[in-house]
Amino acid sequence: MKSWNVGILLFDQVEILDFTGPYEVFGLAVHDRYKPTERSLFNVTTISESGNLVVAENNLKVTPDYSLATAPAYDLLVIPGGPGVRKALLNEALVNWVRARSGDTPWITSVCTGSLLLAQTGLLDEKKATTHIDSIDWMRTQYPAIDVIDDVKYVDEDRIVTSAGVSNGMHMSLHMVDRLAGREVAQDVSHIMQFETDFDEYAC
Repeated sequence: MKSWNVGILLFDQVEILDFTGPYEVFGLAVHDRYKPTERSLFNVTTISESGNLVVAENNLKVTPDYSLATAPAYDLLVIPGGPGVRKALLNEALVNWVRARSGDTPWITSVCTGSLLLAQTGLLDEKKATTHIDSIDWMRTQYPAIDVIDDVKYVDEDRIVTSAGVSNGMHMSLHMVDRLAGREVAQDVSHIMQFETDFDEYAC
């Protein structure tokens, strides 16, 4: 079974569980757990604009692995949300980087209001998407080209998958493990985390 490179974009005032939830899900996905042949299936690293320390919500300090300029190629990109998204939407470097990376990254995902950053790039135009429950109406108003979906954990539009708020990023990540590594691996991660999910609960 092959392995995949996952990049998680960070910025100041990013919501903690938005990025640590997916980090944990992908990090726990292994082949042959507890056997001598056990190996990780996802290599997860983090990126910020400059590569310097990021101050997340509640003053959690995180040192990213890469800057936008030094980030390697990824198979899957995770865009988290949080209060910092408001500033990120106005950051042309971040918006342009996400847009550019979409061309050579097979899967683009978002958690919570991270979908607003994807919306800003135009990648969600004419697609279904979701976001945090408190930002649904704002997303509909600001990005009328998007078919915004209520009351779902995540929306799968093939290579672009958006999730609702905070903990739903873990449901979305388990869904992606299911898609890429298979149901058995995804169920194993769900078991290890003691985090139950319905692998078929999303908007088509």
